[in-house]
Amino acid sequence: MSTTFPKLMLEHAAQRPQAPALREKEYGIWQSLSWADLATLVRHLACGLAQAGLQRGQHIVVVAENRPRMSAVMLAAQSIGAIPVPLYQDAVAAEYAFPINNAEVTMAVVEDQEQVDKMLELRNSCPQLARIWYDDPRGLRNYDAPGLASLDALVEAGRAFDAQQPKFFDEQVALGKPEDVASMFFTSGTTGNPKGVVHTHFTLIDRARAGASFDKLTEREEVLAYLPPAWIGQNIFSYAQWLACGYVVNCPESSSTVTIDLKEIGPTYYFAPPRVFEGLLTTVMIRMEDAGRLKKWLFQRAMEVARRVGPALMDGKTVGSGDRLKYALGNFLIYGPLRNSLGMSRVRVAYTAGEAIGPDLFSFYRSIGINLKQLYGSTETAVFVCLQPDHEAKADTVGVPIDGVQIRLADNGEIMVKSPGLLKEYYKNPAATAEVLTADGWYHTGDAGFLDAGGHLKIIDRAKDVGRLKGGAHDGAMFAPKYVENKLKFFPFIKEAVAFGDQRERACAFVNIDMEAVGNWAEKRNLPYAGYTDLAGKAEVYELIRDCIEKVNADLAADALLAGSQVHRFLVLHKELDADDGELTRTRKVKRGFIGDRYKVLVDALYGGQSSQYIETQVSFEDGRKGVVSADLKIMDVKVFPAVKKAA
Repeated sequence: MSTTFPKLMLEHAAQRPQAPALREKEYGIWQSLSWADLATLVRHLACGLAQAGLQRGQHIVVVAENRPRMSAVMLAAQSIGAIPVPLYQDAVAAEYAFPINNAEVTMAVVEDQEQVDKMLELRNSCPQLARIWYDDPRGLRNYDAPGLASLDALVEAGRAFDAQQPKFFDEQVALGKPEDVASMFFTSGTTGNPKGVVHTHFTLIDRARAGASFDKLTEREEVLAYLPPAWIGQNIFSYAQWLACGYVVNCPESSSTVTIDLKEIGPTYYFAPPRVFEGLLTTVMIRMEDAGRLKKWLFQRAMEVARRVGPALMDGKTVGSGDRLKYALGNFLIYGPLRNSLGMSRVRVAYTAGEAIGPDLFSFYRSIGINLKQLYGSTETAVFVCLQPDHEAKADTVGVPIDGVQIRLADNGEIMVKSPGLLKEYYKNPAATAEVLTADGWYHTGDAGFLDAGGHLKIIDRAKDVGRLKGGAHDGAMFAPKYVENKLKFFPFIKEAVAFGDQRERACAFVNIDMEAVGNWAEKRNLPYAGYTDLAGKAEVYELIRDCIEKVNADLAADALLAGSQVHRFLVLHKELDADDGELTRTRKVKRGFIGDRYKVLVDALYGGQSSQYIETQVSFEDGRKGVVSADLKIMDVKVFPAVKKAA
């Protein structure tokens, strides 16, 4: 496989010049960019970047939503041997300082005024950042900062350069080798500075092709690119596999129009983390709350059939003729319209990853005829390690190792991976690289799990997070916080959860309510509230959340291994956990240690038997202002259940 991303792009342009490569919705209308037009745009951008001084092996930062011209910028940088570094567009300026300085970045391409402002703000701490180009000129007419220019100006400069040196671009692309560094992704690590994960063209293209082969992807797929490009999951699905397969990537008009755009495009290949599937289901359930009695009754009866029959049909199993007829009727009346409403009527393959998905949530989508499957991977493995085959999707596993992957378990239960897609290194961090890569090429995933009898990988938790209860009735029992948190988050009323219990007698939890779902629930009951903090503290809301937690406890009691992880006490936090406050990563993973330290007074109150605790917390607003949120938080006990003993 002697190829690179720019070479793949040029192959598509030569073989299918007028086929659409990218679409973008602008002013409500979908605009297409053909492979031939993309190749021309990349050529001019590459020449412009080279003329501006970008050299082979140097890094260039890209900060934007998914936009065709941003994909073209990444290809342009790779065409001349430079390395694009996508960063999260919703991060605050200070979060860019470490990656920009660490990678010695002198140039950035950003989307709009908001990102320009962040880059200009950074020039004190990143003085080497000399050139900034922007795609959207709105609001920037009167900016005159040195080195600031539009992407259009860069294209024009590149066009002139190309006219003078017509062989330059082709010669530069020809110089590219599979082992060259293609991209660098900064992990949103839950502790310390992020690490730059270095990937070559070979590692990314190899895994993209392995995933495409596994699910028989072709150039006829339609994909909606709506997740942050800085996340490797989005990059693999909407960049690496896009260039490997040649399918069409569609970019939404904005984050607020994704649901509408999803319905209009009707993707055939879809990827989302569990929180997106949770959000879609929450929306459905809220709408059903507002439905009339007959419609609600019909939905409930149809879903009973779907839960009983749907997963079996999806797995290709035999179903009785009566149930098959009932399901067909439900499909006509409920499931089909519901899939269409979710924008998934054409989905052939849907994946979720990043966090474990609740079994009920997983079953819901498969029961209504959506081929939702789970995959396992990480930034360091170029995503694709394990995938679930069609007809073998299980809620409690993440699939089987795919082509080229080997898995073994360390003595402590940690999953080790060997794969052609492993990172080259952590940039400028040989110590961290040596921690995760063994001399004989095995990667320490940091996850604890095991392979079941069918060869499917089952993840328990992060190896470092799996703890033990100490003292009490469950002394020495395993405590898996993320497993508990994921079970809690299945409920539409619970947006986030943080479980504590390691080295303690029992488990306790913080909960964030889902403002939309609980707000709708409260309005139905004529329960007035004056914002998140007020609603979160209502006695009725506490009873609602306690009911959810008790259902999780009953479920945990049925698992002898995790029965000790049942939640004994909880509180509902007075504010939503926020990445801007350092409580979540940019991919919305809970920073449990940071939260435990920040809210130590609340943790102590949970374990100290108190019934309430006053707290004041500083928060960051989107415009950069700081404020304080305070509340007297209730603490509530929860019913726990004896472990269910299985019959011998």
